[in-house]
Amino acid sequence: MDWDDLRVFLAVARTETLSGAGKRLGLDPATVGRRVARLEEGAGARLFLKSPQGYALTEEGAKLVPHAEAAEAALTGAEEALRGGGGTGLSGQIRLGAPDGCANYILPQVIRAICDENPALEVQIVALPRVFNLSRREADLAIGVSRPQAGRLTVQKLTDYRLHLVAHPDYLAHAPPLRGLADLKAHRVVGYIADMIFDKELDYLGPLGANTPPMASNSVSVQLNLLRAGAGVGVAHDFALPFAPELVKVLTGSLSLTRAFWLIRHEGDAHSARLSRFADRLAQGIRREVQRLESRTCAQADPQDA
Repeated sequence: MDWDDLRVFLAVARTETLSGAGKRLGLDPATVGRRVARLEEGAGARLFLKSPQGYALTEEGAKLVPHAEAAEAALTGAEEALRGGGGTGLSGQIRLGAPDGCANYILPQVIRAICDENPALEVQIVALPRVFNLSRREADLAIGVSRPQAGRLTVQKLTDYRLHLVAHPDYLAHAPPLRGLADLKAHRVVGYIADMIFDKELDYLGPLGANTPPMASNSVSVQLNLLRAGAGVGVAHDFALPFAPELVKVLTGSLSLTRAFWLIRHEGDAHSARLSRFADRLAQGIRREVQRLESRTCAQADPQDA
């Protein structure tokens, strides 16, 4: 089989459309279609079924995927070796998917340091409030808030992080007393849009009976800015609070949450020395940055503890 045809096959399998594959490869959809047809003819098997939703793998196509990915990994490894990928420096492009809280408050400092050390490296941070599909190569690596239970993936725990209820002093000064969790019913709560919570680990307010907050967003950054504007009380990451020093923690004795970040990679990339070195440096940087930022939240005390 021709590698160029296998490359086109993988792009269609991951995007499920000819146009999506063409964008990734710099080819027009008609050319992609011809290459798929040529591969199917040479293999003597139907690899895709076309439907209104796009191109779905047949049973034969699904069998070909791991072999095509193995060829892709071998070629990538050869390219890394030829350009010095076995050395200490990193180069080329790496796309990293992450939830927007991590992407906004942790990754800028970590990625800047990695790129300072590796001037030939290009890192793209894709910040989206959802789970990334590495099988479709939406990213080379992804950071998740829970450990995936399915898929051909390798998973590494990065670090725990903490969250607390916070509010602006101006809001608290004019709001009803907040002495316990039961008092939240009398307060404006800021949180996630309930039907857009993409991971159960993000359902901070559901157990409190506040799963339909009057002010909500699918973005952690928007929630934090609502709280900074004095909109109400809500759960915030401790690592984000140094970027919002006007906010104070409340009810720390009643609610203190711990969650974890996980680094997720496609199983086929396990032998990529380049991605492994990047993953190691990323993990070290994230652990240090979370610890550094969380250590700076001590001054943002709970006014109820005063």
